[in-house]
Amino acid sequence: MTEPRAPRATLSTIAEAAGVSIATVSKVLNGRSDVAPSTRALVQELLRQHDYVGRQRTEPDGQRSARAFQVSGPSVELLFHNDLNAYGVEVVQGVLDAGAAAQVAVIVSRREDQPAGGTGADWVADLVRAGRRAVISVVDELSADDIAALDKVRLPLVVVDPLNLPDAQITSIGSTNFAGGLSATQHLLELGHRRIAYIGGPVTAACNQARAAGFRAAVEAAGEEVPDAYVRTGDFMFDSALKQAMVLLDLPEPPTAVFAGSDETALAVIEAARSRGLRVPEDLSVVGFDDTLMAKMSSPALTTVRQPLREMGAVALRTALRLVAGEELDSHHVELATRLIVRDSTEALREEA
Repeated sequence: MTEPRAPRATLSTIAEAAGVSIATVSKVLNGRSDVAPSTRALVQELLRQHDYVGRQRTEPDGQRSARAFQVSGPSVELLFHNDLNAYGVEVVQGVLDAGAAAQVAVIVSRREDQPAGGTGADWVADLVRAGRRAVISVVDELSADDIAALDKVRLPLVVVDPLNLPDAQITSIGSTNFAGGLSATQHLLELGHRRIAYIGGPVTAACNQARAAGFRAAVEAAGEEVPDAYVRTGDFMFDSALKQAMVLLDLPEPPTAVFAGSDETALAVIEAARSRGLRVPEDLSVVGFDDTLMAKMSSPALTTVRQPLREMGAVALRTALRLVAGEELDSHHVELATRLIVRDSTEALREEA
């Protein structure tokens, strides 16, 4: 004989258990700010204990809203702002592994997929209704409105690999970008290269600035100068980098080596070299940044700076859970060490005939 199912929890059930009104429970579910923190915490805990699933919202076409999906048990929102690429997959794997170890569900989403016209408060209210305990954002493109809404309901935010300089009000996980740029360029200098170019990402991005600064520091320490034409910016993506690489290789005195700000950028440089009849590494040495799967699969296998993306994702998840537990962090920003991985896309400069 099977056990009868327990009745589904209702707003009334939760309100009675918490000793508050149904209206107060509704306010918590909708992310309203006019609820005392202690009351909010109690109601949220009871919602989780009772596996409360509210009424499914429907969109105009009658379909269920994916944003109203309720996950039983603790969950964390992993937020992306663009399509997933090799870089993003590594971060996701790190967060998923750490989430599995902590028995926390990880829900992957894109901010741009939210319905048009929605405010930061609307988005955060959806997260609260869905039982999210924290948000991990890969690259900090959240608006001030989004961040304020998260702060208002005390939903912790952790940013992975922030584009902008670390903000003392936002917890972030990054890597030693300057050291990575320095080691990549020193490697090329040790191989005898002096005409070394850099193709990076957005000029305003802190990670790009740090990698470029490491590049310049290494070149200048070797007593060389960096021609303005040898420093190109883009968006770390293949198409943009391909155009920049073509410009470099068409210079009257093209570089003999290129330090690329991402693996995807490095593959674009290799493709540009092939289109110009140049061999890598015989005619052009190339170093990337990230050490994604594509670095190992490229032809030739890519020399690159290993950014510990999986570890960064795992640390972000564990940090988010520490914030959920109310723990004090030693630092609002943590940087994990980078490391040069030498493969087949670099070699010693050959003497010109």
